[in-house]
Amino acid sequence: MLQAKFSVKEEQASFLNNYKEYGFKDKSSMIRAAINHLKKEFEFERLEKSADLYSEIYSEEEDLKELTETAATGWPE
Repeated sequence: MLQAKFSVKEEQASFLNNYKEYGFKDKSSMIRAAINHLKKEFEFERLEKSADLYSEIYSEEEDLKELTETAATGWPE
């Protein structure tokens, strides 16, 4: 596993020192979980923005609506 050196504020260090209270075996595992959580949040936000953009484009483009309806014709419901 790679190691990294970083700085935190005093209140953040105090929070990390309570890692056992949150069910972590050490500070590193707590940091890794926090990074993974943040990564998932960023990915979800990116996906949500993309979906919003597609929705906006679709609602403004009549040709896309017609194409979608044509393609869906005959599909089971």
